[in-house]
Amino acid sequence: MPLVSLQDVANKHFDYIVAGGGTAGLVVAARLSEDPKVNVLVLEAGPANLNDDLIRIPAQIAQHFGKPSYDWNLVTTVQESSDSTQFGWHIGKGLGGSSAINFMCWTKPPAGDIDDLEKLGNVGWNWDTYDKYLKKAENFIHLPKEVLAARGISLDKWKTNSFGGPLNNGHQRTVLDVELKAVKALSNLGVGAAENPMGGDPKGFFSVPTTVDPVTNCRSYSVTAYYLPNQDRPNLHILVNANVNKIHSDDKSPGDFVATGVEFAFENSIYVAHATKEVIVSSGSTKSPQILELSGIGRRDVLEAIKVPVKVELPGVGENLQEHLHSAISYEIHDDVPAETFDLLRDPVTAAKHLALHPKGTGIFNMGVTALSFNPLEVLTDKHQEIKDGIKAEIERDIKAAIAPVDPPAPGKRYLSLVAATNYNFSRGSIHSVSNDPNVSPAINPRYFSRKSDLKVLVEMVKFNRKLATTAPLTEVFGTSPKEVNPGPNVQTDEEIANWIKKVVSSTFHPAGTCSMLPKELDGVVDPTLKVYGTKNVRVVDLSIIPVHFGTHAQSTVYAIAEQAADIIKGAK
Repeated sequence: MPLVSLQDVANKHFDYIVAGGGTAGLVVAARLSEDPKVNVLVLEAGPANLNDDLIRIPAQIAQHFGKPSYDWNLVTTVQESSDSTQFGWHIGKGLGGSSAINFMCWTKPPAGDIDDLEKLGNVGWNWDTYDKYLKKAENFIHLPKEVLAARGISLDKWKTNSFGGPLNNGHQRTVLDVELKAVKALSNLGVGAAENPMGGDPKGFFSVPTTVDPVTNCRSYSVTAYYLPNQDRPNLHILVNANVNKIHSDDKSPGDFVATGVEFAFENSIYVAHATKEVIVSSGSTKSPQILELSGIGRRDVLEAIKVPVKVELPGVGENLQEHLHSAISYEIHDDVPAETFDLLRDPVTAAKHLALHPKGTGIFNMGVTALSFNPLEVLTDKHQEIKDGIKAEIERDIKAAIAPVDPPAPGKRYLSLVAATNYNFSRGSIHSVSNDPNVSPAINPRYFSRKSDLKVLVEMVKFNRKLATTAPLTEVFGTSPKEVNPGPNVQTDEEIANWIKKVVSSTFHPAGTCSMLPKELDGVVDPTLKVYGTKNVRVVDLSIIPVHFGTHAQSTVYAIAEQAADIIKGAK
């Protein structure tokens, strides 16, 4: 049914309660409510934000950041290995979660990364299963071949059929000419094209599909795909602006923790909703561990410190935090080069002109991320073996022991940034509650660069991007002597580059691992059915269950996790 009121929820009984109406939560709720005999409640801490142009129009990326209606606007703890810097984490708040504010990249990980999940003891979590469930979610809409051919794109070897799922995606109609030149420069440096990036082999460069509906030219996300088409179901209840504080349990029941419902806050008052079957926590890698901890599930030392009674001692909760990182080099585009970039939108008159073009699928407001390249370290630097040996030595030592400021854009100038991102970082951090007050954000400590190898890799990637900037045809855009704005010509040595990175590095907002799907003896939090160890009827369904991060954007994998989880829950006795 359409969004419900407090009176429809408070002290009422539901078969399933989903804590979080984000990317995963809406998928699970939609799939479970396909059975008309099942009542499903979703509690979302943020607002609905329906029909909001800030979400709908593609080129609004990053405009949500810092705005409390869209963004949790979290901050890390001081990072000791990053010059005591604190970093902002922009995590989606509101219906759709991060699928409402992300950069809409629709990429898929290497097949081996997903197969590794099964190798870690999670039967049924492999590439073939992943591919099946992702196809259940996605509907790839092909642009006309002549449009793709004009960009030099051939999809002959891509496994991108129109699968018929609810989430529309495909290639965007508008693309930056300077991005096409960057791809050509990569080719001139010996980086090859990815032949099948949607089929488990993303190595190389390719034109990126996005979760933008090529028909409407608007963002496609979990709200448009899973909520709006199903909003009239009488057994689907969604209450927004309702923050889940903790899970209630039957303390008289012997044995494992039995969830009976959840406590939630609504307009500064506390209420309870009752669950007769399961509570499904889908609040993301930052909030899901906090909900478990405030419910008495987690590390004994953490719970005792915040004065929460220990109901299930589970040391892995909040641990094993992993994240993708990136830093960008920015170059000024020559004034005589005809190139439309986002910089032009700083002029209100130009912005209005391009906004009028959006419904036609043209203009800057239809632009987004359109070109990516995923490469192993040996493609980027001749120091690859030295870095790998260092990583191995660091880990072996630990095993034995266990047994920058950025210059702002100038008025009237246009820029292109070459972004270096690392997907397989070896640093591990944690997210833990620091108070039993659910309104107090948890302590986010990713421990950036606690593994020095992570920093060394980024340094080499920055050096590679500098080489890329001086390679044709990017020389047509920047000239033979590119004007580097950030970090600038004064940053040259490896040490200077490293010091700059420590100040400006950014999360890509793909945190994972804090409720890992691993054997309990390896500090796992959930089993292969996503049920929390020590509980009868609590599951976690979001990116936090991934025990080892994968090499691509997170969005597609969250949809696959949620689709698989829904079938697991439906099959539970």
